[in-house]
Amino acid sequence: MTAMPEWMSPPRAEGWYAEDLDHLPEAPRHTELIDGALVFMTSPQRWWHGEVVTALTIALRQQAPEGWLVGREMTIRLDKRNRPEPDLLVTTTAYDPDRTWFAPEDVQLVVEVVSPESAHRDTTVKLRKYADAGIPHYWCIEDQAGAPVVHVYELDVPTGAYAPAGIFREVMKRPVPFEIELDLSTLTP
Repeated sequence: MTAMPEWMSPPRAEGWYAEDLDHLPEAPRHTELIDGALVFMTSPQRWWHGEVVTALTIALRQQAPEGWLVGREMTIRLDKRNRPEPDLLVTTTAYDPDRTWFAPEDVQLVVEVVSPESAHRDTTVKLRKYADAGIPHYWCIEDQAGAPVVHVYELDVPTGAYAPAGIFREVMKRPVPFEIELDLSTLTP
């Protein structure tokens, strides 16, 4: 067994803080912070995942009203010990080329494209954390025999939990966070 690199040792007994991610140049891309622990993507990204993320980014950018931005692979600082990195997010915050994270109140929609390695985090852990942070809309996209299936959730403000708002195959139409119509079959070649 090889020794753990020194930079991977948490700087304090309770683990890592959100701001620590900006000071870890040795950390691999797509490093997230969940409950004070660093989470790395441990398996190679599947082509299916990359195609869905890219096609959905383009489709949402084409449909987003003026003042709405679609970003890829940017972390959200949910609190001092959680800074997950969704596949996509939609914000109304002005573009800042030096930005490394968003606050939850800046985010209107979070999209996670599920891969085998992230399935539990995407469908349970992040679902609860994004809701607890008050992010209004959450989509979780799964691979069903090569076709994308979108599970849509909306924040129920009185309970602070996500309520299911639909499961979409082939075509998806949503009035929120802005008017969206997607032919899901175009998200993969």
